[in-house]
Amino acid sequence: MEKGFKNKKVLVMGLGVLGGGIATTKWLVKQGASVTVTDLRSREQLKSSIKQLGIVAKKIKLVLGEHREADFKTNDIIVVNPAVPRESKYLAIAKKHGARLENEASLFFRYSRNPIIAVTGTRGKTTTVNWILFLLKQKFLNAKLTGNSSDQPMLGILDSLDGKTPVIAELSSWHLELLNQSGRAPEITLITNIYPDHLNRYSSVKDYASAKANIFKNQKKGGFLILNKKNEWTKFFMKKFSGWKTRSKVLYFPAKTGINEDKFADAYGRHNLENFQAAFLAAKLAGIPESAMCRVAWHLPQIKFRQEMIIKSPKLTVVNDTTATSPDGTMAALRRFGKENIILIAGGTDKNLEYAPPAGGWARAVKRFVRPERLYLLNGSATEKMIAALKKIGYFKNKKINLYENLGGILKYTSRLIRENKKTKWMVVFSPGAASFEKFRNEFDRGEQFSRLAKKVFSRYP
Repeated sequence: MEKGFKNKKVLVMGLGVLGGGIATTKWLVKQGASVTVTDLRSREQLKSSIKQLGIVAKKIKLVLGEHREADFKTNDIIVVNPAVPRESKYLAIAKKHGARLENEASLFFRYSRNPIIAVTGTRGKTTTVNWILFLLKQKFLNAKLTGNSSDQPMLGILDSLDGKTPVIAELSSWHLELLNQSGRAPEITLITNIYPDHLNRYSSVKDYASAKANIFKNQKKGGFLILNKKNEWTKFFMKKFSGWKTRSKVLYFPAKTGINEDKFADAYGRHNLENFQAAFLAAKLAGIPESAMCRVAWHLPQIKFRQEMIIKSPKLTVVNDTTATSPDGTMAALRRFGKENIILIAGGTDKNLEYAPPAGGWARAVKRFVRPERLYLLNGSATEKMIAALKKIGYFKNKKINLYENLGGILKYTSRLIRENKKTKWMVVFSPGAASFEKFRNEFDRGEQFSRLAKKVFSRYP
């Protein structure tokens, strides 16, 4: 039992619905903490999460539908859910009254004894960490993946780790805001890239990138930092690296892997070649032989909701790319699939991102790859910006804008277009380029709904 939590009063700020808050609460109770959970959602909204707590729900205090200032004045430690803004008045109250702020990542790094390979970035994180895991398992059968996932929350796997096998952690900028609390950094750190994202939370891309930089701040001699030499923000990270006098060694990708790169790009997409090069380098530093990785490079797992081909027949391919929550994600999908007769389904919730040139390239990519009658938009605050951006470059001309309120309506009309042109080989790509919160619980809920509807609508298509 951790001495750091026994009889300590701990407030979990955000139980949530994705599993991280549940795992955190269970772990804290196991360590002997006196736990209160506060969440702005109602008991009804959190019914599933409370059920997953099981017997632990009877061992904690639940404050639901509100946050009470008193709870932030009287608890020793506040464990912050990723969705909580840094500017929250409640966090200010907690700090004023001497509370220590933590999140699941800072606690995981503080108490894990395993070597950690950590990955952050804007695009490609999930694909890269899953491919690192796949490569590590050529030698380390007990290697585990955790982090930015509802399947394997960090504090859900912590007590099952063996203290020696590498563990891969996918970290968001939200995780990294408090990582320095742990006093530790990953032994191997990888930043895939930086593009404008989450500007509804951060004041600028620089502010966002600064949060990402925390991933290597405490690295020691013998550690490694892997950066993308093609990304414009790498210079920013190197300036941070020098200013902090970080003692790890810096390596860069893209780098040669020994595979046929053109063949790989044809199979997985050009952007995924970079993801593989990054994963290859991280796994090599962890002790995986190059020959073993080259041997399995053609059997990499397809990652759910990341350009996932959910239907593939001679005349129709349907791609679920729901985790494309920013313009750059959709642009990557268009570069990969835009050679076919493409139908693009996009739209969603705004994160203060740009879709129009010169700041944003989304509109020009759509104009290049998608005919106006084949663009279907799901209504939302970001969708309004998308339409304005496309009008700005003369995309629609006299064409009708296909704007719908739900995925069912969109798929009904896309299926009609496809059935009227049966001789054409079609590519339907669901790549929203925006967040999901106006119509869905999150992007994963959005992806599940799309897959279910698409399989139903296109079930009889040859």
